[in-house]
Amino acid sequence: MKREPICTRCVAKGRWAVFLATGFGVGTVPVAPGTVGTLLAVPIYLLLSTANLLLYLEILVVLLVVGLVVCHTASAILGDDHPAIVWDEIVGFLITMAAAPAHWVWLVAGFLLFRLFDIWKPFPIRQVQDRLHGGPGTMFDDVLAGVYAWLCLQGLILLSVRFDWTLPGG
Repeated sequence: MKREPICTRCVAKGRWAVFLATGFGVGTVPVAPGTVGTLLAVPIYLLLSTANLLLYLEILVVLLVVGLVVCHTASAILGDDHPAIVWDEIVGFLITMAAAPAHWVWLVAGFLLFRLFDIWKPFPIRQVQDRLHGGPGTMFDDVLAGVYAWLCLQGLILLSVRFDWTLPGG
């Protein structure tokens, strides 16, 4: 199914939800908008990574709730789970990185794991994407991809501690 390009008049008319849902417009890139949206999440993560875990999780919940609203509105304007909507990638990546140690190795590993699960969509992620629509449909497949990636990343972190792996650069 071919998707229509983003209606620039919608954004020009003050559709704040489209602007936010597209990651301030970065989701409108013609190639790999989900990956670009995840890249946008990296500096957001770096800012949040200095916060304590409780504050990190509180902000994550707020971003999830805001995402449900803006993705629902943007889906009504652009189409269901339009590729330009990348707020869900931002939240999914932040889920992946919750409680991760501050080191570039874990940042890269989290990025790659999240992209893997977001693209692969193992059970039940694809079923959630196919059955839910609007804001929940857009958000929850990436939330699940973030949870899968978080579980894998935390497993790698535990293995690194257990086997006393020395990470490059620090």
